[in-house]
Amino acid sequence: MENLWLAARAEGLGVGWVSFFRERDLARILDLPPHLEVVAYLCVGYVDDFPPEPELSLGGWAKRRPLSWAVHRENYGRRGLPGEEPTSLLEETIAAIEPLHQRAVNEARDRQERMTKPPGSLGVLEEVSVRLAGLAGECPPPIPEPAAVAVFAGDHGVHAQGVTSWPQEVTSQMVHNFLDGGAVVNAFAEQVGTEVTVVDVGVVADLPSVAGLLPRKVARGTADFTKGPAMTRTQVAYALEAGIEVARDLVSAGNRCLITGDMGIANTTPSAALIAVFTGADPAEVTGRGTGLDDAAHEHKIEVVRRALAVNEVDPADPRGVLAAVGGLEHAALAGFILGASAAGVPVLLDGVIAGAAALAAAALEPGSMNACFAGHRSAEPGHSAALQHLGLRPLVDLELRLGEGSGALLALPLLQASVRALRDVATFDSAGVSGHT
Repeated sequence: MENLWLAARAEGLGVGWVSFFRERDLARILDLPPHLEVVAYLCVGYVDDFPPEPELSLGGWAKRRPLSWAVHRENYGRRGLPGEEPTSLLEETIAAIEPLHQRAVNEARDRQERMTKPPGSLGVLEEVSVRLAGLAGECPPPIPEPAAVAVFAGDHGVHAQGVTSWPQEVTSQMVHNFLDGGAVVNAFAEQVGTEVTVVDVGVVADLPSVAGLLPRKVARGTADFTKGPAMTRTQVAYALEAGIEVARDLVSAGNRCLITGDMGIANTTPSAALIAVFTGADPAEVTGRGTGLDDAAHEHKIEVVRRALAVNEVDPADPRGVLAAVGGLEHAALAGFILGASAAGVPVLLDGVIAGAAALAAAALEPGSMNACFAGHRSAEPGHSAALQHLGLRPLVDLELRLGEGSGALLALPLLQASVRALRDVATFDSAGVSGHT
């Protein structure tokens, strides 16, 4: 098919492989004998214009997923091939998450002690390399490259409460900016050589079918959580699965490090609510100024978070319920993204406060998923420090950033990669003929 498509393009012809149609209607139009069963048909002809990529690619279709990912039993979401016990994608993913491989961890620690440097002189990077070895199950582990950042975008009903001065349409406008390559995440991704993928899980506006955008819209934004739950549990399940599938697809495409990104006007408000629930902190301690609120607006935002927690019954032992009550669609998708990467044994670089809130939900769903997580940076938002402390993660960068998009995590990617390169390439005292410490 690919050779045919290329040959047709060279002749100025368009080719379309069509498999969505009413089979007997087509047979009747073509006057086919009844014993012929039409599986698909090929259209070849002159066209007015060519798309930049095949239309399936522009529509966000995944490449070469295993059959087991696509077979559902009786109801959507209950997956399993014939003869297998059906399970949900979330259950299957959590079951695939393994603890760190202790042998690889021990080998990495031993090698760090024998490398031509004072013990502990690489600081946090030594523990990073050890954990990466445990995650990969080998020492030295593979360098985490290539990498991909997934920017999950969604809108929030709580925007109606005046928690930000930015209009809601900025969410969709920034998605267009990402796709045009004009945002900070694009600049930083170019600097460190990563791919940017934008995932629409809950933008209110309609978005175009273009390369680089995955349409996974669960709903057109969340509900106002000061009046009731932000989402239904079913919507949370769909968003979690969307995040898992994006992680799986990016890993299947050859990426060996995944980076969290986010976009959603007003999303620091549900982030504060999630962090308050999962850490037990007071909303005043974890609610920041977002895009630059003054004192009065900040106090109002804190009160909005308090109201949401009073209106909704939340139990940190029920993470899906917490996400439904006070979370965002991008939070749920990011939690799934983290779980999916962890199940694949691939490290995840977490960005700022939105990623931190999502990581708390992922940890509540499966604590072992945190073995794959590395805090790219510490956001200036106060809730992020609370989240990192609760998760036991130490940030690699601390530059008072508060942008989001995946920007801080992208800056930390070279540090993650350098930790492995040092573990792999630096000579030992014995191999270099250098006298060790006594």
